[in-house]
Amino acid sequence: MFYTVDQTAQLPVNGFRYLLTSLDDHVLTITLNRPEKKNALNPAMLNELAFALTHAHHNTAVWLVVLAAAGDTFCAGMDLKALSVGEVEQATVPEPSEPIRLGELLADLHKPCIACIQGPVYAGGFLLVGGSTYAIAAESATFSLPEVKRGLFPFQVLAVLLEIMPARTAIDLCLRARILSASDAQALGLVTHLVPFPGLDAATKELTHELKQFSPTAMQFGLRAYQQLKNLPSNEQQAYLYEQFQQLQQTPDAREGMAAFLEKRKPNWQM
Repeated sequence: MFYTVDQTAQLPVNGFRYLLTSLDDHVLTITLNRPEKKNALNPAMLNELAFALTHAHHNTAVWLVVLAAAGDTFCAGMDLKALSVGEVEQATVPEPSEPIRLGELLADLHKPCIACIQGPVYAGGFLLVGGSTYAIAAESATFSLPEVKRGLFPFQVLAVLLEIMPARTAIDLCLRARILSASDAQALGLVTHLVPFPGLDAATKELTHELKQFSPTAMQFGLRAYQQLKNLPSNEQQAYLYEQFQQLQQTPDAREGMAAFLEKRKPNWQM
């Protein structure tokens, strides 16, 4: 994590400069709000995003995260101009402990995250889409990695794509910079749900409502284990998963879930 528990206990009193946030019934919605720059990620915006996601990770009132965007573009990737000239702005959040690596932010969330994609996704924006648990896209959305046109390469994006699709397909997307339709992206596994643009918000609410019926503790244990498995040799994985199951059984959610099952009633998750 790039921020500590204490640093992110509360969101900024005066809000963020480039993000909008709202917490409603355990769902934290984080909206990229730099539409005049197509939500390109400059250093200040990256810091804010890292701060908000760290807050979501530690805040027990947050069970789910929705990642949305204002304007006609979901995310244009990194703001190359801002990165090259070193823009200096008055900060809304503390300086992170180290430079933000966007590919790690969602991996460290350990809570279900739904990307709500209303428009085109470019370059580093793939990290937000590919790092989310679910990606609901409007049928009109498009996806492209144009880095090679600028003498660059989407290194972090490649790592995310390799978890989603075959290696040759991922490499091809990075090398040829072709534009994918939303249906193409769904066929490759980058998008999980495809809906007409007017139904985007309704589809997102339907999915969050469904997920809220299940144990937030169990989902967090599972997502954390998924990330941890990547770092464990195969001969240690089953022992680790057995220990995780033993720990999960001792949680209030597990006790409530079993009681509700035996009593034939709906569980009341408390966290």
